[in-house]
Amino acid sequence: MDGTTAPGTRARIMETALELFSEQGYQRASMREIAERAGITKAAVFYHFPSKAHLLAALSEPLIEDVEEALKSAMYEATARPAPDPDRARWLMIERLLDIYLRHRGLLRILMHDLTLLAHDHAFQRFVGLLHQVHQIVAGPDPDLRRGVRAIQAIAMISDPVVFYADAPDDRLKAEILSGVRLLLEDVPTAPPARTPAPPRPRRRPGRPTVLDAAKLAQARRMYQAGTHSVSEIAAALGVSRATVYRHLTEPTDP
Repeated sequence: MDGTTAPGTRARIMETALELFSEQGYQRASMREIAERAGITKAAVFYHFPSKAHLLAALSEPLIEDVEEALKSAMYEATARPAPDPDRARWLMIERLLDIYLRHRGLLRILMHDLTLLAHDHAFQRFVGLLHQVHQIVAGPDPDLRRGVRAIQAIAMISDPVVFYADAPDDRLKAEILSGVRLLLEDVPTAPPARTPAPPRPRRRPGRPTVLDAAKLAQARRMYQAGTHSVSEIAAALGVSRATVYRHLTEPTDP
């Protein structure tokens, strides 16, 4: 058995690659350097990983699998339980994702550092696809723009501190991150508020007629010309408004 296929060779390559990627970045570290630091031949590295992209995919697999498992649990809470609970699904997703990030913080730093350069990498694209599903869980069903944006912000709030506070103790860092996420989301319900039917509009009471027929118009004019009745009295007698009386009295009469 040669060094190419010796037990533990694949694991040693991955461990060495993670170290070099962390120190130099994914793009700058070469397969030759990985082989040299691992103490094996370059051919041995290429035997297990045909390219650097295949090596990154292998390093990313545990992270991706953990996110997939967390998604399954959260989706069950959000949709498949006898009584779906979007709010519980949201916080289950957030806390489990944060635990995953802390567990894989070395790899996460690599991915975040070379974010634009990894845009076409298959493993990275798969990871981004999972994050889209995470955002949907955190946003809840039928999110409006506000809840959708807050969900994306919340997930960004989880990853960035893990990357930038690489040496902070997990428990303290987790507590601070969750505290910030709760402040962001505390006034954003997971599910849209239930629509309450609008109260029925009160039926308009039938108003007084706005038009006088010919007989009432003639009566109104006689009463007005006689000077014995005020406009208010004429309106009350004919069952119309004062405005109706005024309007008809000011209309020109036929010659």
